[in-house]
Amino acid sequence: MIYRSKAPLRIGLAGGGTDVSPYSDQFGGAVLNTTISLSAYASIEPLNENRIIVEALDRNEKQEFDLLPKLPIDGTLDLLKGVYNRIQKDHASQIPGFRLSTFVDAPAGSGLGTSSTLVVAILGAFVEMLKLQLDEYKIAQYAYDIERNDLQLAGGKQDQYAATFGGVNFMEFAGDKVIVNPLRIKPEYLNELENNLVLFFTATSRESALIIKEQVQNVENKNEKSIEAMHHLKDQARMMKEALLQGKLDEIGVILDYGFEQKKMMAANISNSNIEKIYNAAKNAGALGGKISGAGGGGFMIFYCPGNTRHAVIKTLNTFGGVVRDYSFIKHGLTTWSV
Repeated sequence: MIYRSKAPLRIGLAGGGTDVSPYSDQFGGAVLNTTISLSAYASIEPLNENRIIVEALDRNEKQEFDLLPKLPIDGTLDLLKGVYNRIQKDHASQIPGFRLSTFVDAPAGSGLGTSSTLVVAILGAFVEMLKLQLDEYKIAQYAYDIERNDLQLAGGKQDQYAATFGGVNFMEFAGDKVIVNPLRIKPEYLNELENNLVLFFTATSRESALIIKEQVQNVENKNEKSIEAMHHLKDQARMMKEALLQGKLDEIGVILDYGFEQKKMMAANISNSNIEKIYNAAKNAGALGGKISGAGGGGFMIFYCPGNTRHAVIKTLNTFGGVVRDYSFIKHGLTTWSV
């Protein structure tokens, strides 16, 4: 028997960063995101021997251990080992020897929520194998707790919920409370949004933890400029929700552009000269606005290109040595099965 799962990556459209503590604890946060047809995958294959094999097939990383209740967190494959350690601690079942294999459709540090989505996928495979009775909220919170508390990795709350629930969601954060509001957007609006949003990988990755650490410090130190920018990004999420629900698609580019300017005030390294060159070139080619996906500093960018301007924008983006990635919006979140 093989136990499998997959969870979708996400594009953040608005409000990114307001889901990070302590801002979300003190002021409440709001984000709007949508899952796309790039995924994280996990498979658990029981073995007829008392050993554990963990491997990330996309990264060519592999470790083997004797069957232990706790695996060492040492900087290699920590997400895989961290989920196993927590499952063993909480569910103390006699898990036999197994091989845990993972694969992600986008590079780590690319800004599409890869790490958190991978944790959700790994957790989903264990849920499938052990038949754990966990609903979407519990799985998302479980994944958040493993990543942020057990592994002490910096980040926000939206990615775990996006990967678990799937679809287009307006999410609200207040302390430990998270409310996921699925948006019923007319198909023609979604089709046009999908057509007009260009997803571009800058061919660079970044250490999101460093950017998030500075963002956290700015809130703790009561940096008014940074906090005010986060307030504006929370407003941006509500503006984006209204534009999507009412089909005011040409406002989306302007709303993205507004958010791009605000996000840069949250921390120093969110943008850089290369990102600014790419952004300005895309706007000159016809894009109305865009954003850096995730914490910033590199990875993926998105651009809203009205009418038929996407072709000119793509042609311009190709001159920067990155890659325009095809994608589609998807409605489903975490999916698990056995074979």
